[in-house]
Amino acid sequence: MTQEKYEKIAQQHKAPIPKLKNAITSFFVGGLIGMIGEAVIELLCIWLHISRNNAGTIMIVTMIFIASLATALGFFDKLVTKFKCGLLIPITGFAHSMTSAALDYKKEGPIYGIGSNIFKLAGSVILYGIVAAWFFGMIRYLLGGRI
Repeated sequence: MTQEKYEKIAQQHKAPIPKLKNAITSFFVGGLIGMIGEAVIELLCIWLHISRNNAGTIMIVTMIFIASLATALGFFDKLVTKFKCGLLIPITGFAHSMTSAALDYKKEGPIYGIGSNIFKLAGSVILYGIVAAWFFGMIRYLLGGRI
């Protein structure tokens, strides 16, 4: 059997992916994470009487900690399987990618394992985030916007 014939047979027996359901689930879960983040900011502002900027920073650190802890305890992947990209798009996905890479390579040691592999997946996110920010910043600048 040729590879092409095998691929054709495999495609015929592949389970359909419910794209609309996954998109709706991701939309609402991502929105829920955003609402939780905003609620944490508001509560920090009200209870601790700190500025909105400082509360935003504390909220981001809190979300990163929760996502990293959930990854280390082993249930973040199970949640992603159920809730799809809604958990991966916000900062929680970035924290998960770094934590899971660190856990995967911890046996190789702190330098050759964790240190050299922690940005394996997150590195591309950082790179293309910086490139996109520069690109759109230049467009805004050229159109006469303030930086």
